[in-house]
This record gives sequence, structure tokens and C-alpha cells, in this order.
Amino acid sequence: MTSRLENNKANAQALYDLMFNQCKPREAVETYAGDVYIQHNPHVGDGKEAFIAYFERMAADYPGKTTHFKRAIAEGDFVVLHCHQIWPGSDDYAGIDIFRFDDNGKVVEHWDVLQVIGGASKNDNGLF
Repeated sequence: MTSRLENNKANAQALYDLMFNQCKPREAVETYAGDVYIQHNPHVGDGKEAFIAYFERMAADYPGKTTHFKRAIAEGDFVVLHCHQIWPGSDDYAGIDIFRFDDNGKVVEHWDVLQVIGGASKNDNGLF
């Protein structure tokens, strides 16, 4: 089970790196997504082609965007990535992405929660 969890974590990070940092969403989907891809982010259409179109547009609109992985947690069929997203010319985000994997180690479902970084904080702990 441990190797499966580690494999899923590595695949989630590889998919994210390809689609976000390397701006290759089609390659990310072809390599790491399962037969079905269910999307829960209301700004992205459902399915693989909608995912590809969204991140192709983001690559064009925000050249140089990057994400840094802060944490990766795996349990059962799920991987959670805690990331620092940097969007040149826009807000930066603390993000939590949740991926569900099929039995073949492919991503088949995605949820995310994003928080804008900035503004006053009532503590000195930071978001990461």
C-alpha cells in the first residue's frame, strides 16, 4: 500500500508540474489522467478537453506562472497537494488540490480550494 500511495503522490505532482509549471496540459492529461476526468472547480469545465483548454488559456494569459509544492498527503485513493501558486501580474494563492485516483494510478477526479495571499494577518504563522 505504501508504494501505491507514494506513486499516487508522485503522479499528482507530475501532472500538476506538467500542466501548471511546464504549460503542457495535454501531455499532463494524456500521461496522468484516467479514462474519465471529473472536475469540481466551478471555473473549469468537466472532462479532459475542458481541463486542457482552461490551462492552455492560463499559460497564454499568465506566462511565467509557477507553483511550489509545500506538502503532499496521500490516503486511500486520494492525494492532497498544498501549493504556493504564483501568478505574474495577478494575485498569488495558497492552494489545496485534492485528486482521486483509479486503480491504475491515474487521476479521475479533482477538487480545489484557493486563498489569496496578502493582506493583514492576526498571527505571524504564514500560510505555509
